[in-house]
Amino acid sequence: MKKDHVEQIENVIGAVKGKEIKNIFFVACGGSMAALSLGDYFITKDTDIPSFVYTSNEFIHRAPKALGENSLVILRSHSGTTPETVGAATYAREQGALTVAISMEVESPLCQESDYTIHYNYKDGSDAIDGEIGMYYTLLFKLLHQFTGEEKYLRGVEQLSTLGQLIESNQAKHKDVADAFGKKYKRDKVIYTMASGAYIHHAYSFTSCLLMEMLWIHSNAIHAGEYFHGPFEVTDYDVPFLVVVGEGPSTPLDQRALDFVTKYSEKVEVVNVKEFDYNGVDEDLKEYFGTALAGPVLRLYADGLAEHTGHPLSVRRYMWKMDY
Repeated sequence: MKKDHVEQIENVIGAVKGKEIKNIFFVACGGSMAALSLGDYFITKDTDIPSFVYTSNEFIHRAPKALGENSLVILRSHSGTTPETVGAATYAREQGALTVAISMEVESPLCQESDYTIHYNYKDGSDAIDGEIGMYYTLLFKLLHQFTGEEKYLRGVEQLSTLGQLIESNQAKHKDVADAFGKKYKRDKVIYTMASGAYIHHAYSFTSCLLMEMLWIHSNAIHAGEYFHGPFEVTDYDVPFLVVVGEGPSTPLDQRALDFVTKYSEKVEVVNVKEFDYNGVDEDLKEYFGTALAGPVLRLYADGLAEHTGHPLSVRRYMWKMDY
């Protein structure tokens, strides 16, 4: 990891040590919110510190009473210019909270409005440890170690050195099947995604950012535990589902939903995180690395659809083109 990146993370951990953190807020919009939500999952699972996820504008308008000088607010914006998130950083600082911005642009408004910055490299050919996944998971492991004292999180930091190789090997493993997915579903106008646990955030990101925003395909992210409480009524032989079977305690929820949906739909595709390549990762850390690797793998499925529909992922009708 680059020296300045190491210093940025250590500065955040030092600031956290200097405060009695009573709660944590993860605040962002869209795909950035989905990415941050993985932190909420592990904080609430592994510590007794209350954690909350907010879309930026609601964070400001709802004005949560728990927000204050003992709060840690982690914000993220890829460009660092998302107006709602910049406003959320300003609001959090006004309430006395410790604010940390995650962005690829250190001079961005979001970083300027926050107490601390975590910068990540983006598409510059550098090692994955300095990219958005590597930087965020290093921060998460360090925070979890600070809050719990458990040594496994320090092993997690060490084993992140293999992140680039793991992303590459798992993408290679799924490249052909993802391309086949794009070819098979190129004419479908609706594709549902289903997951649970930490992976519901990947399903949301895939649905909202990739299918709906980038490919203009109607979709919904269905929590596997909620599938049987309403959504399963849309299941039919010609209704497509992409099901993420996760690595972690909620896997039985995914399997139950998968067992049902495959009985009644002929269009079910599965991303089985348990079958990922985890070379060099300890058994008790697979759940954490599974969530780190699922995003790059799912991106291939969107690439497959883009290739076979002839609809580039960069095309927009409204975003960045109109006032909204």
